Amino acid sequence: MKSLRLPLCSLLYAVRRLQWPSQKIKNGLVSSIQAVLASTAGYIVASSCKDVIEDRHWLAATYTRFAVPYFIYDIYAMYLCYWHKHKLKGHPGGWQLTRAYLYKEFLMVLHHVFMVAVCFPVSVLWREGKGDFFLGCMLMAELSTPFVCLGKVLIQYKKQDTLLHRVNGVIMLVTFFCCRLLLFPYMYWVYGQRVGLPLYKVPFNLSPEYNIGAAILMAPQVYWFYLICRRAYSLFQQSRMSQRPRNGHPVTDSPSAKDQDCSQ
Repeated sequence: MKSLRLPLCSLLYAVRRLQWPSQKIKNGLVSSIQAVLASTAGYIVASSCKDVIEDRHWLAATYTRFAVPYFIYDIYAMYLCYWHKHKLKGHPGGWQLTRAYLYKEFLMVLHHVFMVAVCFPVSVLWREGKGDFFLGCMLMAELSTPFVCLGKVLIQYKKQDTLLHRVNGVIMLVTFFCCRLLLFPYMYWVYGQRVGLPLYKVPFNLSPEYNIGAAILMAPQVYWFYLICRRAYSLFQQSRMSQRPRNGHPVTDSPSAKDQDCSQ
């Protein structure tokens, strides 16, 4: 396992050390690489487990151990990005900045801490090697992360009116909805198929801690999906307003713009 974790950590560290034009691009690239690795590992694990409860795959435990230091790193990386942004604006650092960061990113930090403090011990110790299929499905939830990161970078560089941003937004919505929201009903359905129960009876057949854990993990995903949809709707409205004719007349090019077109 160490032979796999060390190259992965070295790869992310090397990307982190490279010079990038923006702290957000650097963090987004590292997060995207980790997301691709996690999704790939999750697909390999899930597709290899024919019995969703008993079958095991070595990648399940190995990648979980690699993901723990990544979540810790990501909390620090998000803080560095926040600190760098406010440093450029001339804001003082110190405890006030840290408190503002924790307030702004409270849900994300709480999610990462929960993954390290609760999900890691559960996945490595408590489940006793069972359910690698479901762990693989959870890893595939990271599939939407590269598109989320790309969307943030495009907005940072004022590219929200481009075709790339629109296409990326559609892919982000679809992958986020499928891999982070539909994921939980799908896992319940798969378990129901395994034990011979319809989907609506599965929650009542499980121990309460399973349902509570699923609810805790799903709740922030629902909230983040709501924020993504609200942001997408806001950008759509802004695009419509910018294209709407003014005073009943279509918007025409300014003389300078026409001159530029003619000169070209």
